[in-house]
Amino acid sequence: MASLGELERAVMERLWAADGPVAATALRDGLADRGVALTTVHTVLTRLEQKGFVVHDDARPRGFSARSTRADHAAELMHEVLGQAGDREAVLARFVGSVNADEARMLRELLAGGPGTSADAAR
Repeated sequence: MASLGELERAVMERLWAADGPVAATALRDGLADRGVALTTVHTVLTRLEQKGFVVHDDARPRGFSARSTRADHAAELMHEVLGQAGDREAVLARFVGSVNADEARMLRELLAGGPGTSADAAR
């Protein structure tokens, strides 16, 4: 999976938080503290589309949406890192050993197919 640069991540955070498609001008306005030009926002959106993170509609102005949820993205990153590990068991053991009690309970429930296992709960 392609990684995200700092500005790409900032754009994605806004898209993930949105209730629907977001125009490039609204994204630029949301990034006003960074002093980002509209052309830069369009460039970032184009790159994010090429990487498979973003889709756009055919409205005018175009609305941009995240292709998947923040949780889906995080899960893909975790899976990618695990896939690159030479010793998957050691990596999983380190991860499981680093979670707090609530996270350990949640992992047990998820592995057992209990509460919170639906796709909606992960979003």
